[in-house]
Amino acid sequence: MDTPVDPQELAAACARAMWERDKASQGLGMKIENVGPGEATLSMTVRADMVNGHEICHGGFIFLLADSAFAFACNAYDVNTVAASCDISFLKAARLDDRLVAKARETWREGRNGIYDIVVSDQTGAVVAHFRGKSRTVGGSVITGK
Repeated sequence: MDTPVDPQELAAACARAMWERDKASQGLGMKIENVGPGEATLSMTVRADMVNGHEICHGGFIFLLADSAFAFACNAYDVNTVAASCDISFLKAARLDDRLVAKARETWREGRNGIYDIVVSDQTGAVVAHFRGKSRTVGGSVITGK
């Protein structure tokens, strides 16, 4: 497969390749809404099996959504990239049937390192969580999986 040279096309090709192998995000019902160089938007609806004993969305699922958006954003350049560290602040409870949207944006990238900020909002636009991820490239191609 030839690697596209247009940055938007490259990001889309990387997202398609990653999505095909990403059974975790698929299994949680996530959807890729948008991808571009250093950015990604993913969505997910809170299901009954994601609600905890307080009848709110378990924070781990919100973290997973933000982490997946982070992964698609930082892998948009066709170089395998992983999380070096992540931090999340939960700001508002999400509930059953809420549609959550995680918007990831690259704030800095140099050499093998990057910093990405992800905002998770609900269907009303209220911010549910802020997530910051630090990335590290590990080499190889996202598209080929090697």
